[in-house]
Amino acid sequence: MKLYYKPGACSLAPHIALHAAGVDFDIVKVDTDTKTTEDGANYLDITPKGYVPALELDNGDILTEAPAILQYIADQNTASELAAANGTIDRARTQSYLNFVSSEVHKAYGPFFAATALTEETRPAAEAGVTKRLNIMEAELADDRGFLVGEKFSVADCYFWVVINWSNFIGIDLGQWPKVKAYWERVSQIPALQAALKAEGLA
Repeated sequence: MKLYYKPGACSLAPHIALHAAGVDFDIVKVDTDTKTTEDGANYLDITPKGYVPALELDNGDILTEAPAILQYIADQNTASELAAANGTIDRARTQSYLNFVSSEVHKAYGPFFAATALTEETRPAAEAGVTKRLNIMEAELADDRGFLVGEKFSVADCYFWVVINWSNFIGIDLGQWPKVKAYWERVSQIPALQAALKAEGLA
């Protein structure tokens, strides 16, 4: 398999999952501004969406969208227990978190990385969007569970950690949400996560 990524972007989530699954894979860095890969290929020939992640399978098929790629990795490597079995309530919870992170949390951070920079006038609304979503996650984690779905690290954790980690680069203090911050610190110690950060030049 081959993962197309941009350092620190949401593509870091499947990168972590691939390490956690213990599979063989390659990574190819993408410049999403110029739509070119580090080896000079036109990224739009790989996916017309032009953004990361994209996962090229051994048969040449291309998967896009982080939640779908994460679920695929988990399903193809069941021994890693990165997602509960289909049909179980924990599997449904995993999918629920993947969808919430994708449609709500990730989206809330979007304005901080948009082409048009935030101003003193527009930043408060963007911060309020993040606050609203992290307030929800603070309540979710109030029971002091180890990970999002109980006590097992899952693909949902890969995605949520990556997104909230962006707070460190945009000046939002996770300390406002003690449970979320403790979760971020706990997940930060996962060896697969550290391996992915190192591979992307982020650690």
